[in-house]
Amino acid sequence: MTLIDPRPGMVAVITALSEESGVPLDGEYFASHLGPPLEIGLHAAGAPEDRIDGLITRYRELYPEIVVAQTLALPGAAAALRAVHELGGRTMVVTGKYAPNAALHIESLGFEVDELYGNLWAAGKARSLMDHNAVAYVGDHVGDVVGALAAGAVPVCVPTGPCTRDELVEAGAAVVFDSLEEFPAWLATYVELPEPERSGPAAARAE
Repeated sequence: MTLIDPRPGMVAVITALSEESGVPLDGEYFASHLGPPLEIGLHAAGAPEDRIDGLITRYRELYPEIVVAQTLALPGAAAALRAVHELGGRTMVVTGKYAPNAALHIESLGFEVDELYGNLWAAGKARSLMDHNAVAYVGDHVGDVVGALAAGAVPVCVPTGPCTRDELVEAGAAVVFDSLEEFPAWLATYVELPEPERSGPAAARAE
């Protein structure tokens, strides 16, 4: 829910998984609480603990056909990625999503992404961000803020997922946009800041 909106497909894949497995699952709940690892999402949607592993395997098999085709780019997503390249930067997607399925979304939507890391959540995202010297990380969840702060990157957020603006700010987001359409202008201003000001309140002022 930072670059893409997969919610209709998520409802559909969880419904198909429920019908096939005989396990009652709430697709609407699952789709409205995206972000945490799949096992947490499935359990919260009604899956019993002893069925999680099998459901994850089948979910990942069903995902490409059901979810990818129904997924749309969020407003400003492609332009935000281009803005990074135009300023000489590199882009990475660091996601809790299964990496092969995340790659299908990137290919399907024609996103300009240099690096992809999957199956990472909250502070677990920090190592990949640090390995590439990420200066900012854009997300939609308080877990993304945790990952950015752990990596020493500026936490930039859009409230397009399950977390509200207030929750993101409280977690430590330096700036929260209504949509990624605001990101290119912020980035252009941010890169002009003196190095000591590229964090916290200064990053927010760059909005």
